[in-house]
Amino acid sequence: MRIEYDIKLGFKDVMFRPKRSTLKSRSQVNLDRTFRFRNSEKEWTGVPIMAANMDTVGTFEMALKLAEKKIFTAIHKHYSFDEWDQFLKNAPENIEKFIAISTGTGDKDLEKISKVIQAHPKLEFICIDVANGYSEHFVEFVKQTRQQFPTMTILAGNVVTGEMVEELILAGADIIKVGIGPGSVCTTRVKTGVGYPQLSAIIECADAAHGLGGQIISDGGCATSGDVSKAFGAGADFVMLGGMLAGHDESGGEVIEREGKKYKQFYGMSSSTAMEKHAGGVAEYRASEGKTVEVDYRGPVENTIQDILGGVRSTCTYVGASQLKELTKRTTFIRVAEQENRVYTK
Repeated sequence: MRIEYDIKLGFKDVMFRPKRSTLKSRSQVNLDRTFRFRNSEKEWTGVPIMAANMDTVGTFEMALKLAEKKIFTAIHKHYSFDEWDQFLKNAPENIEKFIAISTGTGDKDLEKISKVIQAHPKLEFICIDVANGYSEHFVEFVKQTRQQFPTMTILAGNVVTGEMVEELILAGADIIKVGIGPGSVCTTRVKTGVGYPQLSAIIECADAAHGLGGQIISDGGCATSGDVSKAFGAGADFVMLGGMLAGHDESGGEVIEREGKKYKQFYGMSSSTAMEKHAGGVAEYRASEGKTVEVDYRGPVENTIQDILGGVRSTCTYVGASQLKELTKRTTFIRVAEQENRVYTK
């Protein structure tokens, strides 16, 4: 047993220190990024925000709307081959640039995505998603997927430490998902005692990935547009959102009306709700590691996206970054004990 005494920080522990800026308006900030991926050797340009591969967020409907803004969607893994086939036959031609087909590490998962990719060879991204990216089986699955799909860009995770980021990139992944336990409907940290404050995880994992020419996704923990900016400022190449995109028309699930107010269900993919829906229940050897909540119905996602992008642009103007890629170079974080005046917060 050993203890690390270095302080580890989350988004709530810091704020940006403002700096002089030559920017006259938020409209001057360019949020597009261009990346060339290490292993697939493909190039991508867009706004590097991602909808999470949860079935109450990462839907086909969400993908269509976000692609209009050049924003990415990791589509959840529970769509059938026929549903994928119908979607891709009717979707705009460039949709493949802004979606990933998600998979677990089981044989049936690989069979399904192989069938979809074979039928639709224009697909470019695979998201290999497990709660615990530290198993040897996961690393071997990444290697197998790279061998089978040598030109596809692979997203893989989740991990929170530099050495595992390096191992997954060397195994064939291009973009590593970073985050264990920070999500709004994730209970891993209280159920298992395992986790890592998200800001520090981003800083450490970005350093490891960039040293090998890879990228990272900050996955989880963002509750506001300021958190999205902090993730980018800490070195994240992409920021993945779940709860911030839940509750919309495009988010999947039915609208629930109670006492004149509308809600939508939102749950973690390791929750009992998700496991009962997709796996017939919680297996006897495991526990639920996710919450099920009802979030306010929020209408079209477009308004929320505008608010998030506007917040990130505003961050850039405060620190003098004319492009999103400059934000981390212009970032100085200050430690804080409070974030906001909550006198009029319910």
